[in-house]
Amino acid sequence: MFLRPLSDWPLERRRAVRGLFTDIDDTLTTEGVLTREAEAALGALRDAGITVVAITGRPMGWSQPFVRQWPVAAIVPENGAMALLPDGRQWFVQDEAVRRANAERLAVVARRVLADVPGACLARDSAGRVTDIAVDHSEFAHLPPERIEQVVALMREAGMVATVSSIHINGWFGEHDKWRGAVWIARELLGIDLGADLDRWAYVGDSTNDQVMFERFDNSVGVANIARFLPQLTHRPRYVTRGERGAGFAEVAEALLAARD
Repeated sequence: MFLRPLSDWPLERRRAVRGLFTDIDDTLTTEGVLTREAEAALGALRDAGITVVAITGRPMGWSQPFVRQWPVAAIVPENGAMALLPDGRQWFVQDEAVRRANAERLAVVARRVLADVPGACLARDSAGRVTDIAVDHSEFAHLPPERIEQVVALMREAGMVATVSSIHINGWFGEHDKWRGAVWIARELLGIDLGADLDRWAYVGDSTNDQVMFERFDNSVGVANIARFLPQLTHRPRYVTRGERGAGFAEVAEALLAARD
């Protein structure tokens, strides 16, 4: 599938958008930081009445301060396993008993990955994780493609869902993912059926763990650094920005806001 430039996004489709889901790392943030440009874009979208929900592989603990600081309606961490709201509320897809039982299984898989995959190390944000494990491949450590594939294979062999973001390999037990998390938060927070309302929503992402969203959203955008992952993508975004990371996100916001003038 050919990636069209963002300028090809039809005005009438942009004008219909009332909500935006976005990945965080290397989509909203740049080098791990929310730039002033990206933060201003979030604020402008909020002020225009466009709901923004960040959906990410980052853990609950990492996300808690940002949901209070950033102008977003919610953050859905750990690939759709939970939701954090600015007022401090926390919602979980799995009940406490399931999370507790899965924690033991996650620990077993983590130990096996560290023992069997040379160079593998857990992500530095692992202490804040509740429902998954994450192996660092590009944030503070480096794993070559063959080692990434080995980690994914071990996770899947253990019965986990495994996905690769721009920085981590995430694995978890359960049926949730970014798409199911988006459907869930749209229903719980906004009272809407996302599947029936997709023409009023858009998605922005940058890597392979965004494929479940690219597959479903006609209004799907990849920031320019998605080029790194294009060979691994079965489902690609419809449009692509000129800028990378937060600058690309700001382009998306500008395109949506311009359609409302």
